[in-house]
Amino acid sequence: MDINIEMIPSHKIAYIRRTGPYGSENVKIMEQLKSWAREKDLLNESSIILGIGQDDPQYTEPKNCRYDVCLVVSDEFTVNNKFINLGRIISGKYCVFKISHTVGAMQKAWMEIFDELSKRNYQFDKERHIIERYAVQMINKHFCEICVPIL
Repeated sequence: MDINIEMIPSHKIAYIRRTGPYGSENVKIMEQLKSWAREKDLLNESSIILGIGQDDPQYTEPKNCRYDVCLVVSDEFTVNNKFINLGRIISGKYCVFKISHTVGAMQKAWMEIFDELSKRNYQFDKERHIIERYAVQMINKHFCEICVPIL
């Protein structure tokens, strides 16, 4: 795992929310968002797709966990679609874990990230959400990132 510290700016996002256990079902809404983005000509080499788990399954029943699949959009972007919501991600300092874009690598990373934070004396910022970042340029090279907010 390649690890860097990054200041991620605030971004406007268009997103679809799914409620239920985290896992393979999230892939379906990811494909829905990508399909919508292609139809609107919003998906290109510079696009950034985010996955944001809104709840910690240690404290929230899996059936109530919310997962947002997001596309970073311009501040001027508007939408007229009942399935697409608009929001913002909060800017701040993140510990960014670059990993192979495979199910196995993602599962392994999720098991190890908090130990890595502790080893490096970084404190998790519970006020912001962990972000899975799928930049099209990185995905084309078979990588993605898990961005963990730190203080």
